[in-house]
Amino acid sequence: MSLERARHRFEALSKLSVYDVNRQEHLLTDLYQLTMMYGYFQSADADKRVVFDLFYRSNPCGNGFVIAAGLEQIVMHLQQLRFHAQEIGYLETTRLFSQAFLDELANFRFSGDVFAVPEGTIVFPQEPLLRLEGRIFELQLVESALLCFINHQSLIATKACRIVQAAQSRGLQNPTVSEFGLRRAQNVDAALFGARAAYIGGCTSTSNVAAGFAFGIPVSGTQAHSWIQSFPDELSAFRAYADAYPDKCLLLVDTYDALRSGVPHAITVGQELRARGYELQGIRIDSGDLAYLSKEARKRLDAAGFADTRIIVSDDLDEDTIRDLLLQGAPIDGWGVGTSLITSRDCPALGGVYKLAARWEGTGYQPLIKVSENPQKVTNPGKKRVWRLYVEGIASADLIALEEEPLPDGQPLTLFDPVHTYKQKTVADYEVRELLEPVIIGGEVVAVLPSLEEIRERVQRELLTISAETRRAKNPHVYHVDLSQRLWDLKQELVRQHRR
Repeated sequence: MSLERARHRFEALSKLSVYDVNRQEHLLTDLYQLTMMYGYFQSADADKRVVFDLFYRSNPCGNGFVIAAGLEQIVMHLQQLRFHAQEIGYLETTRLFSQAFLDELANFRFSGDVFAVPEGTIVFPQEPLLRLEGRIFELQLVESALLCFINHQSLIATKACRIVQAAQSRGLQNPTVSEFGLRRAQNVDAALFGARAAYIGGCTSTSNVAAGFAFGIPVSGTQAHSWIQSFPDELSAFRAYADAYPDKCLLLVDTYDALRSGVPHAITVGQELRARGYELQGIRIDSGDLAYLSKEARKRLDAAGFADTRIIVSDDLDEDTIRDLLLQGAPIDGWGVGTSLITSRDCPALGGVYKLAARWEGTGYQPLIKVSENPQKVTNPGKKRVWRLYVEGIASADLIALEEEPLPDGQPLTLFDPVHTYKQKTVADYEVRELLEPVIIGGEVVAVLPSLEEIRERVQRELLTISAETRRAKNPHVYHVDLSQRLWDLKQELVRQHRR
């Protein structure tokens, strides 16, 4: 990778409206980040070098993994992070900060290092998704924004993957799953970046035109019930739409009565289109008993000679409903999923955290630990790296180690669960992959950020390396994430020191 290519890609992304530097993201931080920064500034500790880890503690939605997403937004945020006069003026009105501190903010530029797992990587609890190194003054400020970006997009990408996997349960490898959540998203940013994350997770299109424009996601949509109602009758509405889009005609058939009028009228229009040299692309059902209606609609379409006309359904779907419909034999070809996807309604937050792991002392980093009565909240100290161990092409375990440790040499490794230590496994004849890659060094972008299509393709490749037991939707196998022996020993020693 070259720095020139990385900068070229960054400049191209900077032109996207969603990364407009005037979007007020510069103040996207919690107040206590600024008050801590002020404390460091006042005590002359602002230049102290530290290491922070960003990770999450448990998988959402009962899933066995998470899809890492949001890194592109983080890079854009860190590269554009400035405090403008209007923002400095606002902070001055709080009367919490000295003029010297505000002057320091006016000259703020991110100069740290960021190592991250690439977007689209399958990840697991407790392992760092990002490792940041730099001045504590800078790294403290960016915590809230980074968690916001990673937590949201990783959550939605993972939810989309669950929904797409449910749609594949009929044996279709590339089912049509459209993201329809714009009107139910909590805000505009959630709608835009949620659509991006849903596409990363496997959705084939979005109804969100702004997301299509910003990210190049395919857009999809036809008509609403209001279109049908605005005409004297349903058949007139169908004919008008077919006249407007003869080669892309997909008709909403449940405004009045899906089987008694909607499907028969769709067949009539389909016959008229065929006489003109076109084919009826599909029908959409948005209410009622979707299993029964899709089966009956399929019979009638087939009997009329429209075996290739697709049946699309919507109506407040989620992965459980989709799986149940397919188990009932519903002949559905595509799905429009809105609220449950864009809000991840059953699990609306990913619990990502950002923890201090080390500080520079003289000639090296001093490892730091947060101790808790809850074993899962005891942090892993030190500057770390993450390795993934593959056996015959399948990910078998992840190993968190100290930065100075050498790569495993292929010799058998006995791994144990860091919390439930009685759970052990031995890995042999494995290949090793380093998960954390350099993205920003000394404030400069050094990684060529991949296109959205490349990220989406990475997800599909990654899924092929994860066992079916880990991928299953209900009660998945718990993937093994372990600590190296040196990191485990260091962690136990620091816990003992704090207890003393």
